[in-house]
Amino acid sequence: MAAVATAPAGPRLWLVRHAQPLVAPGTCYGALDVPADAQATRHAARRLADALPAGAKVWHSTLQRCEHLAQALQALRPDLASKPDARLREMDFGGWEGLAWDAVDRSAIDAWTAAFPHHAPGGGEPLQAMLARVAAALQHTARLPAGAASGAPERERDVVWITHAGVIRCVTWLLAQGPGVLPRSQDWPVAAPAWGAWQQVDLVAARRLSA
Repeated sequence: MAAVATAPAGPRLWLVRHAQPLVAPGTCYGALDVPADAQATRHAARRLADALPAGAKVWHSTLQRCEHLAQALQALRPDLASKPDARLREMDFGGWEGLAWDAVDRSAIDAWTAAFPHHAPGGGEPLQAMLARVAAALQHTARLPAGAASGAPERERDVVWITHAGVIRCVTWLLAQGPGVLPRSQDWPVAAPAWGAWQQVDLVAARRLSA
């Protein structure tokens, strides 16, 4: 079952997580371009195709585990053609990519959590930079024309992001705290949809970030 909270009354942003990746458990694979399980991707696409309204606008991360889900969705729903957006990619963990988390030196992880928003884990991407790019994507989404979806003139178009757990946590933080607040490690959201599942947020709330 897709993880969907009570749906907002207005236009929605659907935050869809890719299907389960084909990677060993305990591996660091943020920006690593690993594929997702093909059967799980097809099942996720079917559930999403059944759930999404007509006229929704779809964007996907440029990593293949999201791109393949976007392609499978479009095969089922030709009206839901997706556009790539690199701002929806998972965090880049630099030199940690592909390593088992247990193989990453404990002192390196401690240095990251001590300066959580500013430190670049593995020499990759600091959370502050990731939050900035996700905020920019969110503001772009909020500024999209509010035309009604085909066959549903009473409601504005929904927007769909096919993305990653880290991006979804960024959206959760930004909507709760605003773009100017940086988190401590202990304050960072932990919850995210399961593989191939999604959550919905209110696009009206996202528009307040770009006001």
